[in-house]
Amino acid sequence: MNKSMDIKVSIITVAYNSAATIRDTIDSVLHQTYENIEYIIIDGSSTDDTVKLARSYEEAFKSSGKEFRILSEPDEGIYDAMNKGIHLATGQLVGIINSDDWYEPVAVERVVKTFLETSFDMFYADLRIITENKTMIKHSKLRKIVVSRDWNHPTTFITREVYEDHLYKLESVHDDWDLVLRLRRENKKIVVLNEVLANFRAGGVSNKKSLGAALKRGRARYKIYRNNGYSRWYLI
Repeated sequence: MNKSMDIKVSIITVAYNSAATIRDTIDSVLHQTYENIEYIIIDGSSTDDTVKLARSYEEAFKSSGKEFRILSEPDEGIYDAMNKGIHLATGQLVGIINSDDWYEPVAVERVVKTFLETSFDMFYADLRIITENKTMIKHSKLRKIVVSRDWNHPTTFITREVYEDHLYKLESVHDDWDLVLRLRRENKKIVVLNEVLANFRAGGVSNKKSLGAALKRGRARYKIYRNNGYSRWYLI
């Protein structure tokens, strides 16, 4: 085993009634070019075939040499489920890919290579966004001005050591952005790679387009900025 393969990577997928899309997610983990992977699916007691479909992959993961675990039980929402996955993770690096998104085949290989070169605390890369009408690339950036459009959650990997002290707060649908702001406030080492490493299907909870939903998102994000010591100017 070469030096890079010494780095174990845990990948977590949170799912609930995801039978229509989760196959793409699971396949993308199974077919990663990097082998030392632990894959954990946290299911919220789905009533469709999500768990049955996931279990159908057990033999394929065993043959690939990648670890595979499924936990299905009620939870308190998506970030509670993510926290469960983080508690179960044993890898040095932890990535979270939702059940309607999927990785590029070389994603984990690129992440590990970057970690060996930089010893990052947090990493993210470019993202392909897929809608009914078009496909676009959302480029990752790391700037003094901190805005969520520069960051791509499906491409994010954080060391387990950092996650152990920074679980999701379970306060809003933007708990993930709160975590990013906390890590920036603490001057954690954040590294960005301008290469597409994941694919995102638009249309989830955080993408509702009604005016009411937009205002609610704005208020929640503003509160998160202020709680993390950022200026009132971030209301703009």
